[in-house]
Amino acid sequence: MSRRAKVTLTVSIGVFMASLDLFIVNIAFPDIQRNFKGVSLAGLSWVLNAYAITFAALLVPAGRWADRAGRKRGFLFGLALFSAASAACAAAPSVAVLVAARVVQATGAAFMLPTSLGLLLPEFPAHKRGAAVGIWAAVGGVAAAAGPPIGGLLVQAGWRWVFIVNVPIGIGAFLAASSLLREVRDDTGPRPDMIGAALFTAGIAAVTLAIVEGPRWGWSGGRVVGLFVAAGLLLFAVAVRSARHPAPLIEPVIVRTRAIALANLGALLFFCAFGAFLLGSVLFLTSVWHESVLRAGLQIAPGPVMAALFAVPGGILGQRLGQRFVGAAGAVMFAGGALWWRTHIGAAPDYAGTFLPAQIIGGAGVGLVLPTLSAAATGPLPPERFATGTAVLGMSRQLGSALGVAILVAILAHPSLGGPLAAFRTGWGFIIGSALAAGAVLLAVGPVRIGSAVEQQPVAVAAPLGKVELTPAAATAGPPQGSS
Repeated sequence: MSRRAKVTLTVSIGVFMASLDLFIVNIAFPDIQRNFKGVSLAGLSWVLNAYAITFAALLVPAGRWADRAGRKRGFLFGLALFSAASAACAAAPSVAVLVAARVVQATGAAFMLPTSLGLLLPEFPAHKRGAAVGIWAAVGGVAAAAGPPIGGLLVQAGWRWVFIVNVPIGIGAFLAASSLLREVRDDTGPRPDMIGAALFTAGIAAVTLAIVEGPRWGWSGGRVVGLFVAAGLLLFAVAVRSARHPAPLIEPVIVRTRAIALANLGALLFFCAFGAFLLGSVLFLTSVWHESVLRAGLQIAPGPVMAALFAVPGGILGQRLGQRFVGAAGAVMFAGGALWWRTHIGAAPDYAGTFLPAQIIGGAGVGLVLPTLSAAATGPLPPERFATGTAVLGMSRQLGSALGVAILVAILAHPSLGGPLAAFRTGWGFIIGSALAAGAVLLAVGPVRIGSAVEQQPVAVAAPLGKVELTPAAATAGPPQGSS
């Protein structure tokens, strides 16, 4: 096996573990609830919410820290923390301990995800980075969609196995990464804005908490409105500091570059649809067709399989034909899957005739969209900003997923006169609209291709004496030498 293949496999394990735990615990939730009797549903929901909020809030600060302190160091730290926290989750004697361990687990995941792509891309020459992004996106997408089937299988042995399985995998990946990965860092210039990082973390935590708890607290309630206002003020303060600080948390070029800004907006909209699609699939199968958790998980499996099959070709096609066209086509296909459900599915079970076609069409669409989002969000950046760019994209994806799940839950909580099936059709209508909006945004991204003329343009990055232009050589350089 070549070094490039070994690096790809090693970082992919981290991506898979971090992404999987965003979704796998959902399927174990009923078993956890039965184990901890007497705990309210609201209190138990923090097993899910604590992970989502912490993960979204820490992605960008963790990516920025890793860009400076070292991506290998960040990846290993995240992997070790995630594995140790998984063991603590499995052994948790109470809900409070489980929630606390989930916060630590999400912190480790926040370090693993952005550093993974930042370690992977320098191993590939510029003209092959489209395939690399496709592989990376495929791993994350498959992990997200494979959560229900894998969780369904593990829960048969007990909910604690959902966490136990991470420990041996994490230890093996840590040992492999320690000897294989090269250190990549940007240790020049002033230290990053730590005050800005703290403000940003608090702001994203506030907006994620408002989205997650909006359906339960009430969208117009004082707590939700207050959180949104606080988040706006905190993020405005970050924007002001970023414009003035010599080493801001997020360089203005990352948000001012058209492709990057629109890719993140597209990610937020698409993952609104994607998050609702995943949760809606599980809820429909178990509540309307009354399938078991295990059967529901297995019936969802064709979706992630199609995403995996189409992700690498999607990355290559995006590099050749343009990210916007391939991404928009994938978004339309995904909307088509939801449209099929809305027009064909009924209360009587008919898996092969009504449910499966949407899984195949929608899964293929996911496989085309994910690599194009990643490429557009990181392609214009020099290698030393890959981790930060990936972290911003991950945050957009997580916020979109949280918003989509919250909206779907609100729709299903207030079924119309047509009953549960009519409520699901309304939910699928929301998925269609959000996916088509994402496709329109992706069309507006413009012709961004990894390793193309975009990288030939100098990129301005904040420096102590103003702005420094990074030449094309920086964008196409091979992996820097360092500690291994």
